[in-house]
Amino acid sequence: MNAAVAEKATLAADIDKIRVNGERLWASLMELAQIGATPKGGVCRLTLTDLDKQGRDLVLHWAREAGMTVTIDKIGNGFMRRAGRNNALPPIVTGSHIDTQPTGGKFDGNYGVLAGIEVVRTLNDHGIETEAPIEVAFWTNEEGSRFVPVMMGSGVFAKAFTLEHAYAAKDTAGKSVKEELERIGYIGTEEPGQHPIGAYFETHIEQGPVLEDNDITIGVVQGVLGIRWFDCTVSGMEAHAGPTPMALRKDALQVATHLMQEVVAAALRYKPHGRGTVGMVHVHPNSRNVIPGQVKFSIDLRNATDAIVDTMANEVKAFAAKLRADTGLAIDIQQVSGYAAQAFHKDCVEAVGRSAKKLGYSNMPVVSGAGHDAVYMAQLAPAGMIFIPCKDGISHNEIEDARPEHITAGCNVLLHAMLERAGT
Repeated sequence: MNAAVAEKATLAADIDKIRVNGERLWASLMELAQIGATPKGGVCRLTLTDLDKQGRDLVLHWAREAGMTVTIDKIGNGFMRRAGRNNALPPIVTGSHIDTQPTGGKFDGNYGVLAGIEVVRTLNDHGIETEAPIEVAFWTNEEGSRFVPVMMGSGVFAKAFTLEHAYAAKDTAGKSVKEELERIGYIGTEEPGQHPIGAYFETHIEQGPVLEDNDITIGVVQGVLGIRWFDCTVSGMEAHAGPTPMALRKDALQVATHLMQEVVAAALRYKPHGRGTVGMVHVHPNSRNVIPGQVKFSIDLRNATDAIVDTMANEVKAFAAKLRADTGLAIDIQQVSGYAAQAFHKDCVEAVGRSAKKLGYSNMPVVSGAGHDAVYMAQLAPAGMIFIPCKDGISHNEIEDARPEHITAGCNVLLHAMLERAGT
């Protein structure tokens, strides 16, 4: 018994020393980035295009080289499997997406998929067999830049909307998701959602400035912010800018700007995770010497819990009601979309934190202000995310960048978090 215990301890110590091949991971990222490369150093690889097919084909080629088997479901999600000792166990899954924005970068999504491939390559290099299988997934149309809704593949998988609804979505040229999946050869036979998942991890660039600002290598993601989107219309009266005295104006823009400031103020009242944004504004008639008669603008409110987001929204609406009473102008606020806040599973969050600490990386708890496929996976199985810094917090941009040592660190944390869940 003592010998068996000693052997187990030695094995655990040996596994703790394992690290990924960061240069190999970086080289894979740079090779994938050549498919759809832009002159400014970014990537344009829109979902279900010929370039997306080339990207998928390359990733699956690497998976098969690493000895993995491949399953594609009916919405085009890909699952690359490395067998375990007990293949009756649900797999420990990692993944993300390889579609990009029209002016996207090399790392958003792509890093999460290729980090999973590198985990498998590393396990192969060291001859490590896991108890549960390990899988790497890529999800269809996460970005939503060609077809809506966003996070389409994972959303269909999680039954957030139907396969038929996704199939019917069309791009600006009138081409449907189903037609394009068929054209590029990526409609599989498996029903979305029938694929078992024991736990899910997603590695990602932060897409924000918090980690870089704090000089921290690993973000241990606690969850994803809840979101409420509204359209607001303020209606006044157009009039000539010269003859109309200030006191007699019904200036929709001046009233709207007070409400826009309240959106920001509401976010500042509910720190540290409050977010309030007015990102889109239409002024009518938008003429230099005409007092604006109508202003339409967007309101984006976010926070860590649904209760706080709803409180923020109610306070903005109450402010609008007071403005309406004080000015006599009509103010209409309509909610157009909403996403629930999603906390990640305690066990997965702690596994990420333990791995970062064991590996000696600086780390801190963070929340994600952006949506990810992990949001839908968290509704089906224990899930967690790993963030690394990106330069200046910039993403969805051709200048998106990340340091090789951070890319390696995030993948090392992924490796050890997955090993903890999969068992060795």
